[in-house]
Amino acid sequence: MKQKMGRHLSFVECRDSMGLGAGGGLAARATLSESGRDVIAIAMGPSRRHITKPVCEITYALREEGIDTSVMVVNAGSGVPADAPDVTTGSCFGLDPIEVERIQQFKVALIHLGNVRMHIVYKARLILRNVDIPAIIVAQCPVDYEDFAAVGCKTRDVMPPEDKIDTKGTIIEIVNGVVRGVTCSQDKLDEIVSKVQSMLPEREHR
Repeated sequence: MKQKMGRHLSFVECRDSMGLGAGGGLAARATLSESGRDVIAIAMGPSRRHITKPVCEITYALREEGIDTSVMVVNAGSGVPADAPDVTTGSCFGLDPIEVERIQQFKVALIHLGNVRMHIVYKARLILRNVDIPAIIVAQCPVDYEDFAAVGCKTRDVMPPEDKIDTKGTIIEIVNGVVRGVTCSQDKLDEIVSKVQSMLPEREHR
């Protein structure tokens, strides 16, 4: 009988550019930390409002379970999309063509979008408008499938009217209560891991 013991080894192809902070640990905008093709965790980018700490902890928890998880920090992660009703900030959220190409290579997108409900739904719509893969939304404030369907996002439980569908990708799971800048609780990490595993049934988790 063969039994695996000890740690699961992952090789991570690191970022396109240097990180921020002591030791370059905090990923800068427009960077990619690549590890396999299972899950891509999408972060808005480091700033006083968009703190990437939960994304780092979620990524570590998924990799501990043997789930190959890459991280992409969006280049234009601040603000809201240009077609959102609340365009009051000085910047617009968007995706570069190369970011769309990268996301599309993965089986599941785990999208971390912060704490403003209207910003979350319109950012998610823009991402899933451009990529045709299943997604998990991770947010601080309470959001549900109805919120996303109301702006044209396809979701597992609620679909917009056929003539109002505005996304290629579909929201399969939602995890609320993941607070920016605060250590992610173990129960939230367990919830995320469980939901990712349910979306990768063919994957042998270690």
